[in-house]
Amino acid sequence: MQKILDTVYNWLTTAGLKIAVGLLVYFVFCKVMNVLFRRLDKVMSKRNVEVTIRRISCAWLRRIAKFIGAVCLLAYLGVETSGIAAAITSVGLTIGLALQGSLANFAGGIILIVLHPYRVGDFVNVAGSEGTVEEIELFYTYLATPDGKQLVIPNSKASAEVIVNYSVKDKRRNDLIFCISYQQDFERAKQIICDQMAACDDILTDPAPMIRIKEHGDSSIKILARYWAPNDKFWDANFYMLEAVKRAFDENGIEIPYPQLDVHLRDVPKQDLSKD
Repeated sequence: MQKILDTVYNWLTTAGLKIAVGLLVYFVFCKVMNVLFRRLDKVMSKRNVEVTIRRISCAWLRRIAKFIGAVCLLAYLGVETSGIAAAITSVGLTIGLALQGSLANFAGGIILIVLHPYRVGDFVNVAGSEGTVEEIELFYTYLATPDGKQLVIPNSKASAEVIVNYSVKDKRRNDLIFCISYQQDFERAKQIICDQMAACDDILTDPAPMIRIKEHGDSSIKILARYWAPNDKFWDANFYMLEAVKRAFDENGIEIPYPQLDVHLRDVPKQDLSKD
């Protein structure tokens, strides 16, 4: 029993103590890295560094630092790290071959971060899906849709397809079509639309709005109402115009036609029927 206790004591005072010291140092090192990169994030924020670049760079640099610290800990404890490096290289190659799609996403993420066609908070159409950018990571872009859903889009698709960013410009143009029947006075209808535009505070006067006949349709005259509105007031102006013009048309007796089919019956002589 005494021999066992001596062995345990010797281990605790040599290898055990070394392991305890190493783990303690690594624990302190991780805490220091967390504090350091939090401060780095604040510094980058004060210097107006783009949110996506700030988040990704801090997160990955912290992980890399902790990984290097772990390798140093193993080397301190006497573990042969060259074999670990070879194993990591082999595993990395295998994973790289198996996850070619993920590597494409990674490359797409780098392109998005460097070129930043959109930023966190922008309302965009990416790969045919619309929403507000919540987060841009190395592999995926996260969008929040207006109806409360989250879309996760692979960065390989986001970087390879057309991107429509609705938030870059400070104003947007809107084209509305209003239809009236051929029997109505189109000049009167144009004036009514013009009055509603003038009454809307969200519609800009520069560039000036435009109201013209766009098309002679099958059953109606199509009037184009084109105007510009501030980006954040685009939908307010859109809904106002749709409601106000309909109300004004009703008050002034301007008919808005709807699709209909006129059927004409022709009398067929009896003698023609008898021949069949």
